Amino acid sequence: MLAWWVTGSVALLSDGLESIVNVAAAVMAYFVIRYAQRPADHDHQFGHHKAEYLSAVVEGVLIVIAAMLIINEAWQGLVSPKLPEAPALGLGINAIAAVINAVWAQTLIREGRKHRSVALEADGRHIMSDVVTSAGVLIGLILVLITGNAVLDPILAILVACNIIWQGYKVISHSLGGLMDKALEPDEEAAVREAITLHSVGALGVHDLKSRRAGAAAFIDFHLVVPADMTVEEAHHICDRLEDAIKGIIPGATLAIHVEPETEHAHGQKVDVEGLTGLEGMGK
Repeated sequence: MLAWWVTGSVALLSDGLESIVNVAAAVMAYFVIRYAQRPADHDHQFGHHKAEYLSAVVEGVLIVIAAMLIINEAWQGLVSPKLPEAPALGLGINAIAAVINAVWAQTLIREGRKHRSVALEADGRHIMSDVVTSAGVLIGLILVLITGNAVLDPILAILVACNIIWQGYKVISHSLGGLMDKALEPDEEAAVREAITLHSVGALGVHDLKSRRAGAAAFIDFHLVVPADMTVEEAHHICDRLEDAIKGIIPGATLAIHVEPETEHAHGQKVDVEGLTGLEGMGK
């Protein structure tokens, strides 16, 4: 925003408005992440993890609103285009801000992935999009100065707004997937199936495997088929072994294992416990 105040460039204003959204989103994410880390209670028995998805959705909406404001300012610039003032100073200020943002965005994305924090990763990706925006603005304004064509400034701002809208859409769509109980990622599900294959010795089969991700938490449940004459204690030991193995590869996982005798008719998805052949459908 300081760079815009120095130059009067609509493109720099667009970059500044996006940065304001970054700050607002960061403040919101701070409180939401603290809330999401609360332990399960009587009213939220599976925890408060999904609060992070709500934060990311709101951030996506803020991004789109910022884009609309940018387009409005750019339109006025198209009507009355003018060359930026003190361009070297403004570009220098913006370049410094872009470098700071790049370092900070990488930190947020890395920590978000490490802690399975949707809000942190969304904030990091948003800031990284701001870095790309800043680079585009710098290049565009240099072209404005070289060509002397002032109308390029608002056109550049509109292009920035379009990129911001795209980033907002990606943030919202990813977060809605979490709110809709999206399953584990394919590599995570493959790791779960491998753990079941290696640690289900004594069982006859596993089927109806289901999973969902809620921020840092993962919920996995399946049916474990055991011999009809197996004792409850023996079946319990197999379940404990499976839980330990799966929690070792999916930190924060909560498991629900339904034990049933071999005489029960299998249904849902079958997991091959003798070899990794994947999932095959079985009619109930």
